[in-house]
Amino acid sequence: MSAHSQQNHTPALVVLTTLFFMMGFITCMNDILIPHLKDIFELTYVQAMLIQFCFFTAYAIMSIPMGYFVGKIGYKNGVIGGFVLTAIGCLLFYPAAGSHSYPTFLGALFILASGVTLLQVAGNPYVTLLSKPGKESATLTLVQAFNSLGTTIAPQIGAFLILADATQTVSKAEQISSVQIPYLGLAGLLIILAVFVKMIRLPDANKIAEEESEHNHDGKHSVWQYRHLVFGAAGIFCYVGAEVSIGSLLVSVLGYLKGMDHSSAAKYLSFYWGGAMVGRFLGSAIMAKIAPNRYLAFNATAAVALLGIAMLAGKASADIAMWALLAIGFFNSIMFPTIFSLATKGLGRFTSSASGVLCTAIVGGAIVPVVQGWAADTYGLMISFVVSAICYVYIVFFAIKGYKADE
Repeated sequence: MSAHSQQNHTPALVVLTTLFFMMGFITCMNDILIPHLKDIFELTYVQAMLIQFCFFTAYAIMSIPMGYFVGKIGYKNGVIGGFVLTAIGCLLFYPAAGSHSYPTFLGALFILASGVTLLQVAGNPYVTLLSKPGKESATLTLVQAFNSLGTTIAPQIGAFLILADATQTVSKAEQISSVQIPYLGLAGLLIILAVFVKMIRLPDANKIAEEESEHNHDGKHSVWQYRHLVFGAAGIFCYVGAEVSIGSLLVSVLGYLKGMDHSSAAKYLSFYWGGAMVGRFLGSAIMAKIAPNRYLAFNATAAVALLGIAMLAGKASADIAMWALLAIGFFNSIMFPTIFSLATKGLGRFTSSASGVLCTAIVGGAIVPVVQGWAADTYGLMISFVVSAICYVYIVFFAIKGYKADE
């Protein structure tokens, strides 16, 4: 038995919940920015989805370098650096709003997203390495429930601070300035968290990874030699792409189905993201009894079914379509932490590099929403959800077959 398996890392995992809360909150604020900036700059769906494209492209460009970076400086310093870089991105929203330039907003988002990328690359493997052996999926799911708490609260706060003011003003200059104060506040909070993490003691996860490698003599010399990691990266791509596409279009869909204004529709986002929070708390307990891959297969199948119901119901049965889409949040809940933990199982010293690979796959949140935005412009808003359904079908494959490590 390793020394790691005998240690209690619960206090460190509690601290890491703040990291996941902030990642969820900041990422979900994009769902408020999209309809807000779409109206101000009179954008098409494809142009509006460039917000997600720039945000999640940071994962494609920065994740692998960040993985090597975290391997050198350690997971704790990676978390601190992630908070600081994200804060810088938030601060840049102030001059971006002053410039009245959509491309400038996109640039600020890219820097902010680079910080979130560093938090993802450091945070997710940190949790799995600190988890008790065999409990990685359940532990990461539980900690990520606080990510979902952030995504649940963000639409309410964003709707109040950004969209509510926008509906009461006439000038576009006043509308665009409504993003400045909320993002300044986020920057201040992130700096406080960076200082807090710097001041406390956290376990050395690099030592834990090396200890795991000593017990794993598989003869592999590269992270790319692990088949289940490669399949898992594709699973992360599909999951994030589908989740972000649905969340990004919900405000527009509720306007189409129910005639809601953006401020009213934005409040319903909390049902989508809140479902993910509830699902993660429940999922953590369920996966202590049921194999994580089986529960993942069930949830992905349910998501496909709900998308089918929403598309068939459409405007004729608006309430059914609306609640079917919102319910997908519950079934999304355990997908990211389960795919991540299954894909990194047994990687030992390759864990930080593997995290970089998996976080690169989060670029699905950049590509899939743009594809679905194109489908919405070309074929119609509801039929565009076929794109998300295809993503969930792949996740079913990963849960049944792709998760298996090489014999």
